[in-house]
Amino acid sequence: MYRRILVALEHSPADATILAHARQLAQLTGAELLLVHVADGWAARHFDQLNLRESEEMKADRAYLEQVGSEMVAEGLTVTVQLAKGDPADELIRVAEEAHVDLIAMSTHGHRFIADVLFGTTVTKVRHLVKIPVLLLRAQ
Repeated sequence: MYRRILVALEHSPADATILAHARQLAQLTGAELLLVHVADGWAARHFDQLNLRESEEMKADRAYLEQVGSEMVAEGLTVTVQLAKGDPADELIRVAEEAHVDLIAMSTHGHRFIADVLFGTTVTKVRHLVKIPVLLLRAQ
């Protein structure tokens, strides 16, 4: 079944839905959870090329990941966290492939239809470009 599940987090209230489901799935299957947030601000997108320091936003994102991961470890789950930097869809696909995950779990939160058509969504890009199964849940 599932050995390693990538859980994409937004660092927003929308995370509660996917975390609750991923927690239960990991408990049922014994899978390891890889919690990933992609920082996508200017500093994050140019971090490596310009040898920048982490922005305050990136530091907050890292602290959030570590807090959520620690809470889940305290519940007996096997969890690792990773803060990626850049385009969310590209980075989620890269991390998923490098980490050899069996499933990507993401929440959707419903942008406005026109914006989604014009700009696309991370969910749409990941679903169409990755060969790994993607579990989508609508955020409450």
